[in-house]
Amino acid sequence: MRKIVAWNLMSLDGFFEGAKSWELDFHMTAWGDELEAFSLSQAEEIGTLLFGRATYEGMAAYWLKETGPIADFMNGVEKVVASRSLGKVSWNNSRLLEGELPGAVKKLKDEPGKDIYVFGSADLVASLLRHGLVDEYRLCLAPVVLGRGNPLFKPSEGTLNMKLTKTTPLKTGAVILYYEPQYRG
Repeated sequence: MRKIVAWNLMSLDGFFEGAKSWELDFHMTAWGDELEAFSLSQAEEIGTLLFGRATYEGMAAYWLKETGPIADFMNGVEKVVASRSLGKVSWNNSRLLEGELPGAVKKLKDEPGKDIYVFGSADLVASLLRHGLVDEYRLCLAPVVLGRGNPLFKPSEGTLNMKLTKTTPLKTGAVILYYEPQYRG
């Protein structure tokens, strides 16, 4: 069975984007040679990217105009979109997730291949966590306090403990944290 790994960058005060949608300039406080190498290495583990609608549309708009190894990966890898409002997807190697989220994602995990990663898509990740479907959470904590923005972790019922399994500090002052969700029952 394939794992689902959620990957996000977050400010020290808990935001994955600024006050406006796609306000991601703070990512540059973490970016550097080490994070680029990490991104390329991580790409080797990925067979499928799972996106929510908004992240899919933003990523497609950005990566279709870019060049280089990361752009080649993003434009070539299989992408699955969890959306109730999109009727079709057109970014290379994209398809819509069919069915209700929990069952459809379990079916996706059962498909052969490399692991499934979720980039961004905070609302989708919140749903996946609520259904016990995230196997690992990788979080790059950027060395910046935004003061306002869109919180990465959405309000939810109950507590979800995370077990820290690894840390990787970067020269930029950012830290990559590896967590394993500790689901109850």
